[in-house]
Amino acid sequence: MKQHEAVILAMKQNGGYATLGQLYQSTPRISGSKWGTKTPFASIRRIVQQHDDFFKIRPGLWALTSEKDKVLRLFAGEGTKPKEREYSHYFYQGLVAEIGNLQGFKTYVPAQDRNKPFAEQKLGNVTTVSEFYEFTYSDVLRRAKTIDVTWFNDRKFPGSVFEIEHSTDIQNSLLKFVELQDFRTKFYIVADGRRKAEFDNKISFYAFSSIKPYVKFWDYDSVLDIHAKVTASNLAVKEVL
Repeated sequence: MKQHEAVILAMKQNGGYATLGQLYQSTPRISGSKWGTKTPFASIRRIVQQHDDFFKIRPGLWALTSEKDKVLRLFAGEGTKPKEREYSHYFYQGLVAEIGNLQGFKTYVPAQDRNKPFAEQKLGNVTTVSEFYEFTYSDVLRRAKTIDVTWFNDRKFPGSVFEIEHSTDIQNSLLKFVELQDFRTKFYIVADGRRKAEFDNKISFYAFSSIKPYVKFWDYDSVLDIHAKVTASNLAVKEVL
């Protein structure tokens, strides 16, 4: 099997599209494919960039040209219809959870999101914690449980929390973060880069002054880039070990 055929098959198994990080994980495992290297990441990047069988949705996210119409209904514009907005939200929610897994955190998504789609699986399949750790008072926990992704550290405290702001109000997410201001938690708003100005405006409100130094903005391209780099690093370490 040729290398670009292995990438095609890996992408088909993922629903017709994949991040670079997902391709790094799945393509070398395709039966019959030969790479001649333990870390074929550069070859995979070259293949999707140079072959007409693939097209770029955004940096770090690629799809099969043969599945273009279907895939673009999910991602093009990322927000034209309610179902498309929901799909994109859960997609980035899953990527953030996977990044946390790869960095050794325990990951959690709200119970109502566990059966939502992430590629060809469910969000609950990529998280490692099904019950939210009760690390503080019940009234704080009630609000914290609704945050899109939580990374718990070894002591079962929230090391980082993420709100995926695909189309909803960023201010509501910041209010959730305020509930955790007494912990050494890092806060992230994940959204399209075009919403950065809105984020900067909202985080400047006096009401959020207590958490402002600890809140960061990740745009979607950054999430895809981090996912690819963390995946590559993790796989490389495994090969060495």
